[in-house]
Amino acid sequence: MLRLVRLMVLMLLVGFLIFPENGLARGGSGHVVLDGDTGRVLNGVNSDARLPIASLTKIWTALVAIENSDLQEEVVISPNAAMAEGSSIYLQAGETVTVETLLYGLMLRSGNDAATALAEHVGGSVEGFVRLMNERAMIAGLTNTVFMNPSGLHHDQHLSSARDTAEMLRVALQNKSFEKITSTVLYRANTVNGMLWENKHRLLREGSGVASEINDEAEQPVSSLKSATGTAFAGKTGFTKVAGRTLATAFQKDGQTCIVVTLNESDDWNVHRGLANSVWQNYNIETVVKKGKYNVNDKLAIRLEQPIRLQLKKEEKEAVRQVLQVSRKRKEAVLSIFIGEERIYATPVIVESADR
Repeated sequence: MLRLVRLMVLMLLVGFLIFPENGLARGGSGHVVLDGDTGRVLNGVNSDARLPIASLTKIWTALVAIENSDLQEEVVISPNAAMAEGSSIYLQAGETVTVETLLYGLMLRSGNDAATALAEHVGGSVEGFVRLMNERAMIAGLTNTVFMNPSGLHHDQHLSSARDTAEMLRVALQNKSFEKITSTVLYRANTVNGMLWENKHRLLREGSGVASEINDEAEQPVSSLKSATGTAFAGKTGFTKVAGRTLATAFQKDGQTCIVVTLNESDDWNVHRGLANSVWQNYNIETVVKKGKYNVNDKLAIRLEQPIRLQLKKEEKEAVRQVLQVSRKRKEAVLSIFIGEERIYATPVIVESADR
């Protein structure tokens, strides 16, 4: 009897080793909420843990492709791209498609064939493009991120974190072409298998007011999203068996913006609504420093061309302090905003002679 029990336990262990993807995503889960303007972390749990992010990878794929190509460049689809594993926009080997169309297929429909085609065109090869992705990640300060492919298909070393991924979206949204593409809900493709592409991101469809062609009884009405959560205006979905459900969303309401990322969260739509709503309830836009000229001493002054406005809690507003760092030659200066010992914002300022 004892031998039989040991045999059963051994069989169960072998089953877990052979089929690890049938369980939860490796490494657990994490989430983060960033101030969409400054990148300050407003909320987070396990936000710096290195986890698989699935197709949220394509946020960075899109940005690197945009920064290193012209949107109207034509791409001849290779057999390798046409046969890419996973989600697809059904590209045909030999057809010619613009970079712009591939980007829409990448961000709206999460096409792995589009990701491969863009990588081969921009980087000369998938491997060359991945090097560009990692180099750009280093420049952006994404210290928890390593890319191994442009699509987000599982690889043990292809990892990021909720915080890094939210920063990816924040940085990418500073590019107007990216913002336009990722916020698009419907796009008529001119590929060989041309069709109407609908953005997979449910909250974007709700926020736009465009009726969904996908029958999903679980979707919330548009009115509830706008009144409580503001408007979701950009984002990306993702899923693999190992990563679980991954989601990135940029929200805006009454001049405030926030970016929410969840990794391995099964109830992600509702969690994103709730986290965004928490920002609007607890934070307000406050003018910390008005624009203008400020004398530092009898000889030195600084000038701010724009006011510094930050999302702050009521109690944080009273705790804000400003620290000015001036270079030895007094030609450059940085004004930092602190709450306690935490620097929450920094900006270069113009150095001038003081008014007498």
